[in-house]
Amino acid sequence: MNLLIFGPPGAGKGTQAARIGAQRGIPHISTGEMLRMAVESGSELGERVKAIVERGHLVSDEVMGELVEQRLAEPDAAAGFLLDGFPRTAPQVEILDRILGDDRRVDAVLMLEVPDEELVQRLLRRASVEGRPDDNRETIEERLRVYRARTAPVAGIYQERGVLRAVDGTGSIDQVFTRIEAVLDRAAAEGA
Repeated sequence: MNLLIFGPPGAGKGTQAARIGAQRGIPHISTGEMLRMAVESGSELGERVKAIVERGHLVSDEVMGELVEQRLAEPDAAAGFLLDGFPRTAPQVEILDRILGDDRRVDAVLMLEVPDEELVQRLLRRASVEGRPDDNRETIEERLRVYRARTAPVAGIYQERGVLRAVDGTGSIDQVFTRIEAVLDRAAAEGA
């Protein structure tokens, strides 16, 4: 199964994605982790990424596409994958479509939904535990605003394609995972 996971900061994407990958036997592919691994590899692409990041710039859609294309070509992604952090923009959707070609498709897009106030509280707790003084209410609210502005068009694209699946992201980790599994089981049955 080829999956994407979306959700605002603090929705629990990373936690749930790791569980989904383990349960479904597919790799959880985090673009943040991919960027770190590319830099550590010392490859030509990794050196380009390192130079971009060291200048404080965002990695372009094209470079992110190259990273994703390389990762999805690895043997462990042949039977399915879970992308976390890509695509984040409409142009990245087009890049992913090109990478997948005619032989592969996105089977489901999980959209974790959590009310803003709960997200703020989760992120404030996480900042306190991790000692991140830069994560205050103002910066968290800005991150949520940027997420909504950038992700809404992407979610709309997948909604039009009929693969977007909203999941209530409130409650315990186990409760959310149970909801996700039910959604994925329905999506698999529909696709069969």
